[in-house]
Amino acid sequence: MFPIKVTQPSYSRPAVTILLISINLLVFLNEFWLGLVDPYSLNDFMAQYALRPAYFRFENVITSMFMHSGWMHFLGNMLFLWVFGDNIEDILGHSKYLLFYLLCGVAAAMAQVLMDPSSRVPMVGASGAIAGVMGAYLVKFPHSRVVMLTWFFVIFTFDLPAWLMLVYWFAMQVFGGFGQTMQTAQGGTAFFAHVGGFVTGIALIHTLGTRQRYWRRRDLSW
Repeated sequence: MFPIKVTQPSYSRPAVTILLISINLLVFLNEFWLGLVDPYSLNDFMAQYALRPAYFRFENVITSMFMHSGWMHFLGNMLFLWVFGDNIEDILGHSKYLLFYLLCGVAAAMAQVLMDPSSRVPMVGASGAIAGVMGAYLVKFPHSRVVMLTWFFVIFTFDLPAWLMLVYWFAMQVFGGFGQTMQTAQGGTAFFAHVGGFVTGIALIHTLGTRQRYWRRRDLSW
C-alpha cells in the first residue's frame, strides 16, 4: 500500500522537486552501472559517499541523501517526494524549499547517528529529508485526501485524510525505531532518521514561513 497522489492542488511548477528527483536518478543510475561493470567499484563508491556513523564525516551527510540501495528503495522514495513535495514547494517557494529539504535531511541523518553512533553500516537514502516534507504536509494540509494504491487479489485505490495516513506512518517509524534498538543485528531501515526528519519538518515549516500568495489562496478558500 502506497500513496499515488493527493487532492490538494499545486499552483506553481515544482522545479526543485523535479531537480531533486533528477539528481537522485542520476546518482542511482551511476550506482547501478558500477554494480554491473565492477561491484568492487560500487563498494568503494558506497564507502566513500555513504554515511557511516562510526566513521562520521559531515560531507557524507549530504552525499548519502542522494544515494539508494536498490530499485525499490529509490522508486519508493521518489514516489513519496513527488506526491508530497510539490505542495510544500508551492507554499515555501523554490529557494526556501530547497533549504528546507536539505536541513531536514541533515537533521534526519544526525538523529540516526545519535541513536546508533557506533554503527559501521552505510546509511543512504532520501527518506529522512522526505520525512521532513511529510511532517510539513501534516501541518499545512491535514485535510487533503491521499489516494492510496493497494492490492488484495486485485489492484484498487482508496483515499484517506492526509493527517490519518501521515500520523499512522510516523507511528510506525517510532515503533520500528524502538523495536530496532532491542535487536543486536545492524542494518535495515533507519527509522530514527525518519522520525528526526519528520519532527524537523514540522518545526521548520513554522520557522521558515510561507509565501504571501499562499496566504491569499488560503484566505480565499474559507
